[in-house]
Amino acid sequence: MAGHSKFKNIMYRKGAQDKKRAKIFSRLGREIAVSVKISGSDPNSNIRLRSAISNAKTLNMPKENIDRAIKKGERNDLDSNYEEIRYEGYGPAGVAIIVEAMTNNKNRTVSEIRSAFTKFGGSLGENGSVSHSFNRLGEISIDKKLAQENEIFEFALENESKDIEISEDAYLIYCDQDDLHTLNEKIIKKFGETKSSQLTWKSENNVDVQKDTAEKLFKLLNTLEDNEDVQSVSSNFEVNDEILQTLT
Repeated sequence: MAGHSKFKNIMYRKGAQDKKRAKIFSRLGREIAVSVKISGSDPNSNIRLRSAISNAKTLNMPKENIDRAIKKGERNDLDSNYEEIRYEGYGPAGVAIIVEAMTNNKNRTVSEIRSAFTKFGGSLGENGSVSHSFNRLGEISIDKKLAQENEIFEFALENESKDIEISEDAYLIYCDQDDLHTLNEKIIKKFGETKSSQLTWKSENNVDVQKDTAEKLFKLLNTLEDNEDVQSVSSNFEVNDEILQTLT
């Protein structure tokens, strides 16, 4: 298990929960609709849809919004005619960044993503230029109020989790991507409702960033997160607590 003396991109990403509800629901709805379009509307046979619905419920997305998104995917609406694209590049100080997007206009999206990288001292690379040093994993976030640290570590070891990290208010358990839904159900049964469960890119090698780099990097990551077409942003930066406090 990884140590937690340093705060990695979990501290940055927890800000995603503070974004406007409408934007979060829009992204969740898009994910549900595309999941249905690709593999059908039965959550029992469509693991991706099952995870998307589970995540939507965790984030208090109304049932009617979930049902509407499923119907959009079934009808193959123009609204759900999205293409999944992954962008890879480097931010300030060589920090690796993976951006996952769903778009109905590739030219617009790549132009906006490239512009963000360039503006904040980064560069967009070819597909595969960054992802080779990341693992595709399931990530489950648990509120710290629900369990003691030793309980979480014991549970993670018993269930053969890949890694665990700790932020100010949450535990993050990483698992094989195929085990995401099953493990999430086990956690809910044992500790209570999870904050989120999703697939993510986790780096094998993190880059330690200093204050001047961190400021520019956070601006880049926030700009990418705010893009309407972007579903998720993963990175391999690591910043210590002292620097983080001066930035927040």
